[in-house]
Amino acid sequence: MGANEHGVCVANEAVVTREPASESEALLGMDLVRLGLERGATAKEALDVIVALLEEHGQGGNYYEDGSSCHTFQSAFLIVDRNEAWILETSGKYWAAEKITEGVKCICNQLSLTTKIDAEHPELRNYVRSQGWWNGDSDFNFSEVFSLADDHLACCSGRESLEKQGGDVSAQAMIDVLRDKDSGVCVDSESFLTTASIVSVLPQDPSFPCVHYFTGTPDPSRSIFKPFIFVDDVKLVPKVQSPSFGNDDPAKKIPRFQEKPDRRHELYKAHEWARSLLENDQEKGQKLMRIMLDLEKQGLEAMDDILTRTEVLDPAEVVDLFYDCVDTELKFFK
Repeated sequence: MGANEHGVCVANEAVVTREPASESEALLGMDLVRLGLERGATAKEALDVIVALLEEHGQGGNYYEDGSSCHTFQSAFLIVDRNEAWILETSGKYWAAEKITEGVKCICNQLSLTTKIDAEHPELRNYVRSQGWWNGDSDFNFSEVFSLADDHLACCSGRESLEKQGGDVSAQAMIDVLRDKDSGVCVDSESFLTTASIVSVLPQDPSFPCVHYFTGTPDPSRSIFKPFIFVDDVKLVPKVQSPSFGNDDPAKKIPRFQEKPDRRHELYKAHEWARSLLENDQEKGQKLMRIMLDLEKQGLEAMDDILTRTEVLDPAEVVDLFYDCVDTELKFFK
């Protein structure tokens, strides 16, 4: 997931369809997120970028960097800006999209689009008819056509967790959703880990800035959300940038991904120490967590002030906002 300076946000979920994802190297869902954000100034532009790249290059490849394992998936996307939102679901180069105009929506590991389709691959229906997946007479239901068996009827943990909020879609409510381990939204197991989380607030009034809260560390139930605002000359934060390996990077060698480098940044490593403290010294761990959550609360309150004040934000006020938040977090860890 990610955001850009235009207030466009894109989230990606891996989905399994009746059409196996290709193991050949192509564009991963994460590549499509990055490229959509790089080239799209609106949600619709980002969607158009993604589907054009699907058509030209296709999707596929191993989601794991470790070449000893291979997992391939198709992709679903939630693409939003200040004014509109789209759900885009794909299978190979074929796709369908729904424009969201009201309510609360989420994407999950199952396909969710049914008969309400506002844009689609021009050959989508001809293709599925040729495969014998749709007879052309009944209503075209995207998830029924592309899902394995009854996967499209499975429950969505994200939707269930959202429903618990009772209609509250504040930043704090979304943070609570992302921390919901009981529902399965937040995962921390030996085989899988929620690696990072983002909550974005996108005011419809363009005079107010978009505010993005990033953890930059795994497991949001043990991480804090730190605010970031796009402004000119925003201060870079090397302590949350993965190390560069240049030409020695396994991603650049042929054959690729034959070794797995240590890509942890400084904040990630410090967070791992804090996680160990939480597990091995409950009293000290809980004290540290209370301090971190208090810092998070201060950040949320400061951003609420920015989003409710009448005067225009001075960019100099937030140019080093995220840098300072990361620096403060590291100091408490140390």
